[in-house]
Amino acid sequence: MRSDKKEIYAVVIEYLPRGRGDAGGRQQYKHEPIVQAVGKDQFKLLELVPKVDSISINDEVYIGDKERDKIERVKRRIGYADLTQTAKVELPFAIEGIVKDDEKRYVAFYNDAVPISIKLHMLHLLPGIGKKLMQEILAERQKRPFTSFSDISERIKTIPHPEQMIVKRVLEEIEDPDIKYRIFTSR
Repeated sequence: MRSDKKEIYAVVIEYLPRGRGDAGGRQQYKHEPIVQAVGKDQFKLLELVPKVDSISINDEVYIGDKERDKIERVKRRIGYADLTQTAKVELPFAIEGIVKDDEKRYVAFYNDAVPISIKLHMLHLLPGIGKKLMQEILAERQKRPFTSFSDISERIKTIPHPEQMIVKRVLEEIEDPDIKYRIFTSR
């Protein structure tokens, strides 16, 4: 479970140079440009106001408290339903990039996952992992910790793309605001 601290970096998943078309009937010339982005640490969905117009989808932008070069301000936190269609299409690719860029953190999840209750283990929350596969993961990590996604897929043949299981779980947590257990996102 992630803490509720501020995001420092985000990945752009949509750029609307004329703002949202549904801005409450305001005239088009009053719309400010909007960037929709996903945070790199807790996968928060954010609406940002850019300083510059040279922002592209998949750009990594700094949104921390220090001087920002591309983003003027964080406008608000948004939900999955607030995303444009383009942002919804780009979101899985952005999440996959974030997961692959921070491979060490997500491989550590496979090494460090613990039981949540007597009947439920954190590994069960990943799509595709049942009791048998979970036991195989636990047995392999006891022999020696996993070192990379490729190490996981080599040692556990039924998991050809362990990073995709993480990506799918993050998407589930983002898309369902009422999900009971959050591993990678915060409310």
